[in-house]
Amino acid sequence: QVQLVESGGGLVQAGGSLRLSCAASGRTFSTYAMGWFRQAPGKEREFVAAVSWSGSSTKYIDSVKGRFTISRDNAKNTVYLQMNSLKPDDTAVYCCAAHLERGTYYDASYFLNHGYWGQGTQVTVSS
Repeated sequence: QVQLVESGGGLVQAGGSLRLSCAASGRTFSTYAMGWFRQAPGKEREFVAAVSWSGSSTKYIDSVKGRFTISRDNAKNTVYLQMNSLKPDDTAVYCCAAHLERGTYYDASYFLNHGYWGQGTQVTVSS
């Protein structure tokens, strides 16, 4: 089992940037596909981005393409989400997640049904 701890959230003005980090416990980090989800007040949890086991492949929702970058450092057991050109609509609690399924790494159902989750970090973008 993996334990995940996010950091890097905060308050930023529209157009600004934040870098989220998610540190994972354990020695088998590279066997987990990793992802970021977010949940805004009154809304359902939403898939944001995912990265494959080696980090060579990534997937994003359309609304963050070109602004967010997910990456991982398997030597440091850490996954990152670089968020640029932030908008007020990006305001949410951001959670990282991990799964061990061997299908499509970015399949949200793997994270939701079989995944491990961090506690989340608040990102607030002011207009």
